[in-house]
Amino acid sequence: MLVDRVGELLAPARGEAARQLLPLAEALGAAPHPRSVLSWLHRHSAAALLAGLAAEGQAITHEMLDRMPRMKSTRNVRELLVGTGVLPARQENLARLETWTSSFVGALPAGQARLIGPYARWHIVRDARRRAARRPYTSRAADADVRGIRIAAAFTAWLDHEDLDLAELTQADLDRYLTEHPTKHRGTRAFIRWAITRRLTDKHLTAAAPRWPFPSDFLDTDELDAQLSRCLNDTGLPREIRIAGALSRLYALPLTRIVTLTADRYTQGTDGHGYLTLERNPVLLPPKLDRLIQEQITGAASTSMICPHTESPPFLMPGRVPGRHRSINWLYTQMHKHGLPVRPARNTAMIEAVTRLPPIVVADLFGIQPGTAESWARYANASWTAYLAARREDAGRSVRSTDTARLRGPHAAGGE
Repeated sequence: MLVDRVGELLAPARGEAARQLLPLAEALGAAPHPRSVLSWLHRHSAAALLAGLAAEGQAITHEMLDRMPRMKSTRNVRELLVGTGVLPARQENLARLETWTSSFVGALPAGQARLIGPYARWHIVRDARRRAARRPYTSRAADADVRGIRIAAAFTAWLDHEDLDLAELTQADLDRYLTEHPTKHRGTRAFIRWAITRRLTDKHLTAAAPRWPFPSDFLDTDELDAQLSRCLNDTGLPREIRIAGALSRLYALPLTRIVTLTADRYTQGTDGHGYLTLERNPVLLPPKLDRLIQEQITGAASTSMICPHTESPPFLMPGRVPGRHRSINWLYTQMHKHGLPVRPARNTAMIEAVTRLPPIVVADLFGIQPGTAESWARYANASWTAYLAARREDAGRSVRSTDTARLRGPHAAGGE
């Protein structure tokens, strides 16, 4: 029945499309959850869109889909075609940035476009490509880059409104703009630095770096220990939540990093211990976390409708889309649902790391920028003691500040 229904869906296909869609037809027909596929074929708008594309008889490409309205059905069709090998995989968030940039710059007035076009394409987008070549380019990163381009465009629009020329911009003009637009400080500073290197404005202009706000949400050491113990020992928690909770509390990993971890990042050493490579160097895992990750690799059931067709290593946390990882929003919601807040735990874990290890070691092990690790170390030395004193006074209870200088080893919190 399923094979017949798939045949009906793709029957209008002819020419290049007919040959191209054969892997999709085979994957749908051999799906491990036939009822899910039948329901999708009968009800989902993506199935109708796919049938329409098949009927056109043209080769389906990423560029063709890029020209279509940005709807959920279009995204679903693309993910299905990539997951079955019909289309090559690509970094969708990077592609989204590139497409948006072309559209945005094209809609700007000519004067602004002459400035924003090169800045967006040769600075923001090119840097995004470099980052995407090293690691997955996240939707959050794309949103930040989009915001950076928007802020630069807003600044050039202000220049036009004030009848100012970028080449004749004075320090007083720049300071006035930054005072009037404090939320645009970082993006404007990046644009000014770029303009100076291109000799488009006065090389003596300065826009002081915004002060990095010291985080205000932390956990008590005892509270963090209790949460870590839950992650390692509470079998009532879902396994993915236990793993994510432990990784964020031991190694200060953000959820954006955790969901993109692949199974090949886990290795077993000749000493019998498990290791997880977070950046370049393997990190020793507590035995209980080691076992959880082994169970996840061997027993994680993909929720995808079909089996992915990919030679890439599987994700540690596979998602609903073939060949994709779990949704960050889903994991974030589940963490909070189970009483495991993300940001306070990460902040506390990072403080413990930089007060125990040199910042350069923390940067190398955890995969963060050396400058970020240095900033954490400075704030830890300057502000952490004062923060704990204030928290002690507010909470009316004692907090052992010396405990915060301890980076958890493999035997912590029930890790054997």
